[in-house]
Amino acid sequence: MYTIYVLKSKIYSKSYVGITNNLLRRLSQHNAGYHAYTKRWKPWIIIYTEIACHRIEARKREKYLKSAAGRIWLKNLVFKADVAELVYAQP
Repeated sequence: MYTIYVLKSKIYSKSYVGITNNLLRRLSQHNAGYHAYTKRWKPWIIIYTEIACHRIEARKREKYLKSAAGRIWLKNLVFKADVAELVYAQP
C-alpha cells in the first residue's frame, strides 16, 4: 500500500507532492534535509494524503497532483476546507 501525500512548509509558501510506503519515515526525512528541494523550505507538515493499493496507481495520482490541473484542484481544496480536515481525506 502506498500513500500519496502533500506537504506544506510551515514558514514559506511552498508545497511538495510525493508518494511513499511509510509516511512518518518520509516526513522525518524531508524535515531532516535528505531531499534537495525540501531541505530548503523545512519544516514541513502533512496537509493531505490519499491511499493507493499499487505503486502504479500512486504514481499516476502523484503526477496528476503535480500537473497544472492538480495544483488548481489542491489549491481549491486547501482554501475551501480546514487543514485538519484534509489529512487522510479521500478525493
